Amino acid sequence: MSIENGIQVVLIDDDPHLRQALCQTLDLAGLKVLPLGEASGLTARLSRDWPGVVVSDIRMPGMDGLELLAELHGQDPDLPVLLITGHGDVPLAVQAMRAGAYDFLEKPFASDALLDSVRRALALRRLVLDNRSLRLALSDRQQLSTRLVGHSPQMLRLREQIGALAATKADVLILGETGAGKEVVARALHDLSSRRSGPFVAINAGALAESVVESELFGHEPGAFTGAQKRRIGKFEFANGGTLFLDEIESMSLDVQVKLLRLLQERVVERLGGNQLIPLDIRIIAATKEDLRQSADQGRFRADLYYRLNVAPLRIPPLRERGEDALMLFQHFADEAASRHGLPLHELQPGQRALLLRHSWPGNVRELQNAAERFALGLELALDATPDNPAASVLTSTPGGLSEQVEQFEKSLIAAELTRPHGSMRSLAEALGVPRKTLHDKLRKHGLNFANQSADDE
Repeated sequence: MSIENGIQVVLIDDDPHLRQALCQTLDLAGLKVLPLGEASGLTARLSRDWPGVVVSDIRMPGMDGLELLAELHGQDPDLPVLLITGHGDVPLAVQAMRAGAYDFLEKPFASDALLDSVRRALALRRLVLDNRSLRLALSDRQQLSTRLVGHSPQMLRLREQIGALAATKADVLILGETGAGKEVVARALHDLSSRRSGPFVAINAGALAESVVESELFGHEPGAFTGAQKRRIGKFEFANGGTLFLDEIESMSLDVQVKLLRLLQERVVERLGGNQLIPLDIRIIAATKEDLRQSADQGRFRADLYYRLNVAPLRIPPLRERGEDALMLFQHFADEAASRHGLPLHELQPGQRALLLRHSWPGNVRELQNAAERFALGLELALDATPDNPAASVLTSTPGGLSEQVEQFEKSLIAAELTRPHGSMRSLAEALGVPRKTLHDKLRKHGLNFANQSADDE
């Protein structure tokens, strides 16, 4: 059992009369105290972020004060521990201070001396925890920048939201297209939370057969169904104390959605074929590529589950909305791949950069990462033509000379302008800043077509 919230002082003394007197002194000073008659088992009840101090007698049966000090500091060297004794043993006091005791009080001591020492220790503890929190926040921001690469306003906002939500206990609904990085965001939420030491269990609901999804998620008892010969612990129970990431939640059947809603509301799970309700300390992060509100309106998703999940939504912007983040990500993944394969690094050339920026990346980050891997390997790759990039062309990590690069860049610029509305060749030529005759020649050279010629172009 952990120390309850609000406890500021743990007071340990085997003398019940002295323990009661000291507890009264601290209570009257407005401090919340937990009195204990022995030290055994205390370390397991204290977390590293507990904001209190320990006051302990030294000479006690079982674990004495010095042994307790060593055990507590083995878990958290910054935890203030005040030791008291009635023996006036100066060598013992020196030993305690060398071992890291915050203070040493000899019985009998004035109440003011105890209160002064405890208050100073609490102030020091607050300072230590504040510094830890600041260092952790800085580390978290650096970790997020490494995982979620990009300087676009959308990505800056997403990182801010992840940082804010990670510190809470709230369940999260991640919204994002295929390949946008939903599991990366889910792992970041887990790793930056107080649950980081617990399990992170990822499951794709869309990849589970309907016949096994309930057993996989909730577990089962022997004999629950044909073939169930032994107990199985489900994913929810396995993730106890940590985080469960449930991807493609829109693919879950309505029957399973009912059970998930109950789990979210009551934080208990019942194995198939069992009668025992198992309490869960778990955070659920769900993800979907669909509009669940629309699915609920169409009867394909439970409206009550949607509203229960939609408390803390996180939208991952598609790559096409992130501007030059595509270039940064492409070079990041290409450099990673080159390093992994022991190959030289390659820089993107101007024409290649233009093609990447014009591409709409329907497969999002996953598509871009695959393209970057091929680029790093020196393989030619063709970006699929899309409405935003009809002239998608070959990218290679070993482009030709300056003349070839300039021509590739020129082609991409003309192709990009062709996607904009132009009623005549004259309008297109003016937009590109070239004579119509020159434009005709360049369209022919690059194999591009302009279909909206009007009479003024004849």
